[in-house]
Amino acid sequence: MKICFIRQKLFKYLSLAFIVCSAFFINACNDSSKQANNQTKKEISMGVSPGPYNDLFKDAVKPILESEGYKVKLVNFPHLLESDVALSEGSIDLTVAQHTAYMDVFNSQRKANLKPVVHVPSVPAAIFSNKYTSLQQVFAGAKVAIPQDASNAARSYNLLEKAGWIKLKENANPIIVSKNDIAQNIAGIDIVEMDSANIPRVMNEVDFAVIPGSIVYSANIDSNKALLLETIIPDLEIMVVVNGGNENSQWAQDVKRIYQSQQFKDYMKEHNQNGYWVMPKE
Repeated sequence: MKICFIRQKLFKYLSLAFIVCSAFFINACNDSSKQANNQTKKEISMGVSPGPYNDLFKDAVKPILESEGYKVKLVNFPHLLESDVALSEGSIDLTVAQHTAYMDVFNSQRKANLKPVVHVPSVPAAIFSNKYTSLQQVFAGAKVAIPQDASNAARSYNLLEKAGWIKLKENANPIIVSKNDIAQNIAGIDIVEMDSANIPRVMNEVDFAVIPGSIVYSANIDSNKALLLETIIPDLEIMVVVNGGNENSQWAQDVKRIYQSQQFKDYMKEHNQNGYWVMPKE
């Protein structure tokens, strides 16, 4: 009787162990299958926030992807930050609206693992004015509006140095320079930092302004009226960005291939005759 009881208990434990192991292997297989499917899937979703880079993708890249059998879903977000959060959580597959400096800050602050796939054409920041037609018309006390966010502010200070209006400290990191890195205000200008989206609205109240390319685009400012364009360094080139682990997937590599294809280059030659876009170095 006791032996039968022990056998029953042993059979119960073995059955339970078999069920647990089976569940583990089934889940492992499911995870492996999902991961494999994610690497070769033909339906991809892109986080879209207002700006020229998303429009370029929609007009020049999406049609080629779809001709190759892909289904591309565009998911709208009010700001890049929200789309990056969704990207890091796996709700979407890619974004095309940020540069290395922005991505690195997001990864650091959010403990995320976003990865670049390919650099794409970028729109430079530029100096504009509603009052003057030349950089030489600058004067001591001229009010110059620039973006207040760290990334675009750094770009602005580099551009103001390029204009010859200020001198930055030697060995200052161009990615993170700020007002504190000004070694000499050569032109004696009054630099006013503000929300970049508000700069087009105050153009008649300031003498000059540094406006990021995305704001130039959204505010319908004539890019031909730029008095000076920034020199875009690689860390400030816009990129296709995915969540870590997807950068080598078939669909991500297909997106990369299309951006580097002759078909895409031909599109840019036709639609970039005023030099609005700066092409990345391959």
